[in-house]
Amino acid sequence: MNLTEHFTLEELTTTEHREYKNEPSPSERTNLVRLANFLEQVKVALGGKPVMVNSAFRCKEVNDAVGSKDTSQHRLGCAADIRVPGMTPNQVVQAIMAADLPYDQLIREFDRWTHISIPNNPEGKPRGQTLIIDNKGTRLYSA
Repeated sequence: MNLTEHFTLEELTTTEHREYKNEPSPSERTNLVRLANFLEQVKVALGGKPVMVNSAFRCKEVNDAVGSKDTSQHRLGCAADIRVPGMTPNQVVQAIMAADLPYDQLIREFDRWTHISIPNNPEGKPRGQTLIIDNKGTRLYSA
């Protein structure tokens, strides 16, 4: 089911942990529509390149299985981990920052993917927080 022109409910709920039903509630589905609309803006900022979603919504069981915190925005349908063919995660972060998109968090994770999120509440103000997470820990982003 398409949520937007380029993003489907299936790709925003897919998981390798098929033993769990990773089905969003109605409010989580509403957040996924907001997230998909935001990912369309990301796609434009990246020059129309494909935005490959590694992970977006995670039910509690899936979130626990991947070792993430209960406070993860993935639990609410407000975050996605993405890859963009032909771009490094650092290039993705820089392009999104340059486009001045209203993200909540933008994280270069382990130089393998980019985490991006929207505010948990539709009326919420985006924090615009940009970080790096790697084997040195978590710190503010610097190019």
